[in-house]
Amino acid sequence: MMNNIKSIIAICCIIAFGFSACKKTEYTFGQLKAPTNLALAATVAGVNTANPNGNGSGAVQIDATAANAITYNIDFGNGETKIIPSGSINYKYTTPGTADYTITVNAVGTGGIISTISKRITVFVAFQIPTNIVDALTNNTSRKWETDKAASGHVGVGPNNQFAPIWYAADPNSRAACQYDDEITFTKTANGNITMAINTNGDAFLIGAAVAFYGFSGAEGCYAINTGGSRQLSFSGATSASTSSNSTRVQFTVPGNGFVNFGTGGNTYEILSVSATNIHLRNIGIDGNAWYQKLRVKP
Repeated sequence: MMNNIKSIIAICCIIAFGFSACKKTEYTFGQLKAPTNLALAATVAGVNTANPNGNGSGAVQIDATAANAITYNIDFGNGETKIIPSGSINYKYTTPGTADYTITVNAVGTGGIISTISKRITVFVAFQIPTNIVDALTNNTSRKWETDKAASGHVGVGPNNQFAPIWYAADPNSRAACQYDDEITFTKTANGNITMAINTNGDAFLIGAAVAFYGFSGAEGCYAINTGGSRQLSFSGATSASTSSNSTRVQFTVPGNGFVNFGTGGNTYEILSVSATNIHLRNIGIDGNAWYQKLRVKP
């Protein structure tokens, strides 16, 4: 009888221990709090009257603040998100051009409770000129160029859907003297942009279709045109149908009625090839044709 009682007591102890061992440990997060007073500021770098969408760097200072926030998940509106514990970051947009972005901030509180705020901004991002082109054009400071008059095709013209001077390619030393004495200087500025200045030494050559565009009358030839001094060039990806096999796929625009070497009435030039000694440019003139010119570094 005593053995049975002992067995029952032992079984009860085992069962009691089992229940005790299976009891779950309870944890607590404390009081769950959603972030409050959430605020978002986004300041585009370089905004002023002349540059309402920024200075082209694409830099934006983003500052999110809230009470009871542990961290911030920021969606920059361009497909990229980051977790920023402090809520502050200097972010850089990189897509060239002017675009709108909606910045969305999820402030995370205890227990993962989220408060959200959004802000829409407009940002201008200047095209990043490839380093090899900057170096070649400017020698990283300033470099002077002239017409490569000894080269075949140093002036040429062809249809605007082709990338070679199919209709006409000048023989060496066959053009008007005013096309051979121009000096074109490309200069790198402190912020990495490029300016261009032309010394025509008196006059510059204009194609016939563009004479009136530059304020003159008459046939093609040499005219005493004011080239406007130093002008900051605007670079971008090429808008033509060129490929990497026949072009660098980079173009630049000379502001206003600016031109390189000779005037065609068009002011955007695609860089077909460039080195420290030679440049080959393509330009669509006011006549709708593709005009070509070759430059060489001035000794």
